[in-house]
Amino acid sequence: EIDDIKLEECTDCDLVKYCSDNCREEHREQHNEECNMRAAILHDNQLFTQPPGSHRGECPICFLPLSLELKKVTFYSCCCTMICGGCVLAYNKSNGDRRCPFCREEPATNEEEFKKRVMKRVKANDPAALRFMGSERYHHERDYEGAIEYLTQAAELGNSDAHYNIGHMYWKGEGVEKDEEKAVYHWEKAAIGGHPNARHNLGAIDERYGNLERAVEHFIIAANIGFEMSMKALWKYYSDGNITKEELEATLRTHQAAIDAMKSKERDAAEAILRRNTASR
Repeated sequence: EIDDIKLEECTDCDLVKYCSDNCREEHREQHNEECNMRAAILHDNQLFTQPPGSHRGECPICFLPLSLELKKVTFYSCCCTMICGGCVLAYNKSNGDRRCPFCREEPATNEEEFKKRVMKRVKANDPAALRFMGSERYHHERDYEGAIEYLTQAAELGNSDAHYNIGHMYWKGEGVEKDEEKAVYHWEKAAIGGHPNARHNLGAIDERYGNLERAVEHFIIAANIGFEMSMKALWKYYSDGNITKEELEATLRTHQAAIDAMKSKERDAAEAILRRNTASR
């Protein structure tokens, strides 16, 4: 029937168009093998595309890539923004107060006010705020049901940290039924967004199943955005003969360049203060 005509691409492979629902039902089986092969290629092309940087992005003040170490960045509840330690230190020194360097809001005076501010951003559907509340529920309150609710909303808005945390919950079976396939799905989403921990986990899984070429590719991508654990894994792969000297040297150069890009005099000064404070405890 004419009314039934609606040209739709196959959502898995984009190779064919179905002219109707009946057409899809009748011809899907003969297209299945080719579709699955093409879908796998498209998936890997997306998965193994080198991201321009990590999921953390840049500090909104100095525009340098944010450190992969959470202790070197500060999360502000007022605007749910992450600021590098160097810019926090520089702002505090030049202004003599501890307001947010980005939005200039006064700091929260206690944990209750801090969370109240984050919840205000949650109501505005801010993925960073949703991710923060999900992580709070998961790591500190052990409220897995609340955690998965917040994290799922953040993941639907494209937050890579949320995808990583959900993947971890499925991998461990915490608050959800243990499901390796779902864990891998969320870690792949996170890895595509530049999350090096998720990428490293995918490499470890491929290694476990004997997919060494895929594992190496994952580790190289993570190392290239400055992830130390993946770089160390590649040294072992080199000693075992699973990566060439040229590949290792090229990755080392890119790895070091990524680390250097995260450095500044201000950040070094903030890190020195952090080390002194940690040593004095």
